Amino acid sequence: MLEKLNLVILIKGGGEVGTAVAHRLAQCHFRVCITEIANPLAVTREATFCEAVYDGYKTVEGIIARRIDNPQQVFQIWASAEVPIFVDPESQIMNLIHPHVFVDAIMAKKNTGTGIQHAPLVIGLGPGFTAGEDVHVVIESNNSNNLGKVIMDGSADANTGIPIPVGGHSFLRVFHPPIEGRFTSDRVIGEIVSPGDIIGYVEGQAIKAEIKGVLRGLIRSGVYVKKDTKLAEIDPLARPEDCGRIRALPRAIAGGVLEAILFRFNH
Repeated sequence: MLEKLNLVILIKGGGEVGTAVAHRLAQCHFRVCITEIANPLAVTREATFCEAVYDGYKTVEGIIARRIDNPQQVFQIWASAEVPIFVDPESQIMNLIHPHVFVDAIMAKKNTGTGIQHAPLVIGLGPGFTAGEDVHVVIESNNSNNLGKVIMDGSADANTGIPIPVGGHSFLRVFHPPIEGRFTSDRVIGEIVSPGDIIGYVEGQAIKAEIKGVLRGLIRSGVYVKKDTKLAEIDPLARPEDCGRIRALPRAIAGGVLEAILFRFNH
């Protein structure tokens, strides 16, 4: 009988990419745990496990992530074949669960404190990490022919700052606030919007759509946002039912993570 890879994997960040990674690894029957901040600002909220921080649990493509309020609960959630998510910005739960793999999935475009000593295999997603220095492996996140590539030496491509074009639109489909302040909206993810429709308000200033499409992502109403905060996203090619599904880019990155894990442990 083949021996099971009984690995513990700790993922820092339950946003869109971290969710795709957690989903892929949970599907492969690894014990996965996610750490998050107290107030995550996900936009594509129908496909992000970090929503469990607010709602207690979140289901994405059949996998359930469940918030825990005590680190000891992690074992109970694993026994239920679910993914525990814990508000733990410094990922101190690693001292309890001793992960074989640590994945930095916060997609900050820089290293915010991840070290190669955090686990036998430390993986950084996207730019900001150097394989062989602060992490063991980097996964390419740039939407290119190398998307999802496992980098054993060096770094991922630099951040371009340009949203991925969809249906011929790039900057017009992504929204950022004109000023800092409280964002409010009565829109719902999955709605179809047209040019001129109001997506929401920041301190009374209207944020209007400039193209037609499905409201693929929308930050929670009532949160305080800074000028670089992503508020919403329109997808001119999507269907409403696509909003709860993992997209191709994060799914490819998740595949790279799985490859890196098997390369390291599947001898």
